[in-house]
Amino acid sequence: MVGILDWLRGGILDLSVWQLVLVALVVTHITIVSVTVYLHRHSAHRALELHPVLKHFFRAWLWLTTGMGTLEWTAIHRKHHVKCETEEDPHSPVQQGIGEIMWCGVEAYRKESKNQETLKKYGRGCPDDWLERHLYSRFPMAGIVSLLFINVALFGVLGLTIWAVQMLWIPLFAAGVINGIGHWWGYRNFECPDAARNILPWGILIGGEELHNNHHTYPNSAKLSVKAFEFDIGWFWIRLFAAFGMAKVISTGPVVERIESKKTLDKEAAWALLNDRFNVMARYSREVVAPVMEQEYRKADAARRKMIKKARKVLCREAILVTQDGRNHITAAVQSSENIALIHRLHEELLDIWAKRGGNMDEVIQALTLWCKEAEASGVETLLDFSETLKSYAMPARPALG
Repeated sequence: MVGILDWLRGGILDLSVWQLVLVALVVTHITIVSVTVYLHRHSAHRALELHPVLKHFFRAWLWLTTGMGTLEWTAIHRKHHVKCETEEDPHSPVQQGIGEIMWCGVEAYRKESKNQETLKKYGRGCPDDWLERHLYSRFPMAGIVSLLFINVALFGVLGLTIWAVQMLWIPLFAAGVINGIGHWWGYRNFECPDAARNILPWGILIGGEELHNNHHTYPNSAKLSVKAFEFDIGWFWIRLFAAFGMAKVISTGPVVERIESKKTLDKEAAWALLNDRFNVMARYSREVVAPVMEQEYRKADAARRKMIKKARKVLCREAILVTQDGRNHITAAVQSSENIALIHRLHEELLDIWAKRGGNMDEVIQALTLWCKEAEASGVETLLDFSETLKSYAMPARPALG
């Protein structure tokens, strides 16, 4: 009897409380890495390839800790990107409300996982081997129940607490925080065409997924950090796996270069600009809009200064994020100044050019050339400098074969 009580108190390993806390942190981090590296960056976006041993480990671990299948998660996430912030988005706080996604996001996932049309249309390329058909997909709850017994056996009664933490980790942080807060609160490096935001610049607790605006801007990038001050721990693990030959990075986002001596807008520049359009628009906001708005602010009276300050915050913002008040501020600012009207119109014209990216490249080049001519003829120094910047874009030279 004493032996049974001792075993229930400490399990096979008989760890101290602090050791159990460390175990909980380690196992939940492994689950986060499994989601961000395997499910998200590898399976959903094909941003990297993984060694079969790693893929099998991640699949088994996710079966034990979440009961999630690769097919369901991948298909739902791909649909989220295609239908983002629309009524068809499986989990959008813009459509469903922040509270609904934050606290009931896992239910939205479960509901969509039963949609066979979603699985068929967006689930291509997912595992369909013997393990998937006869174990993971057939008995999704068996892994979770197995983990419960494993935890109790290893850690005793306190193993129930570790198991409960593991069960809550992904529903709370991935389904709730990332899918909810990641589209509701935070900062934006880029004006991607949805509400995605970076929650924190240091992506550690949730594997780098905190950098959600970066991800929605460059979804096929294996690296989620962009700025020098940002950190993506998922990228750290990918680099470590790659160092041991267990991973191969396919994409880290658009690769372009700038040649300062280049003074013409050719097809190479057009391709580079289209590839790097989100960064180009961020530069336009920073290098053109900000100085012009600051200049107008300095020479305005008190009432107009207040209006310009409000307009500056939304002038280059993605349309889905601009409220009616914001649109009113933009209209007032545009009507109050020729220079503000000019930079706003040229901003909208650039967006129209990017919308042509699936069409005739000659039309894109012609539109960019006309845009640069108008910018240079405006007499606004920041526009002249920005026009020169656009012309300097180029695609990096490919290494010679052989």
